Amino acid sequence: MQTTNRQVNSNYDRLTETPRIATVHRSTGETNVQVTINLDGRGTCTAATGVPFLDHMLHQIASHGLIDIDVQAKGDWEIDDHHTNEDVGITLGQAFNQALGDRKGIVRFGNFLAPLDEALVQVALDFSGRPHLSYGLQIPTQRVGTYDTQLVREFFVALVNHSQMTLHIRQLDGINSHHIIEATFKAFARATRLAVEIDPRRAGLIPSSKGVL
Repeated sequence: MQTTNRQVNSNYDRLTETPRIATVHRSTGETNVQVTINLDGRGTCTAATGVPFLDHMLHQIASHGLIDIDVQAKGDWEIDDHHTNEDVGITLGQAFNQALGDRKGIVRFGNFLAPLDEALVQVALDFSGRPHLSYGLQIPTQRVGTYDTQLVREFFVALVNHSQMTLHIRQLDGINSHHIIEATFKAFARATRLAVEIDPRRAGLIPSSKGVL
């Protein structure tokens, strides 16, 4: 039994020898966004999107997901935050997809229930290769500071479509808009952390009964 355990750990070590890092640059007539992520990081974050509340949420993903994230963005802020918010979601999703590669060895599924004072939000996700978002937030105010709360859904739509994940977000409680949104990002971060971990019992294998994602 000890020999078997050593072999499993050896496989695990070989899988994690190569850092899962990706850099994606996306430039359009509306925005210029560059994202670098390290799925095997320590939770450090540098976020300069020009949208302060979005920067705050990106810090939640990094810190609670133990993912190193660097996001630099310039956008048409004189119009509003919509294009920047969406394109950061797109680029971050592409970076996740690239860093995960063929998804060999990952746990794949993640689920987390995060409280923040009166707010309680559950996130369940699957890096399935099939984009789908089920969004169940009821945010009571139109803005948190200067941030339009409709943009939360737009961010996750963009992220889901370009990371090719299935994502379900459920609000179980909450009356404060800031708390609801932040609990969502924290739950997303922790669910993502669970899903991208390497499963030592599935070393080198695609986590699907079909053998492909």
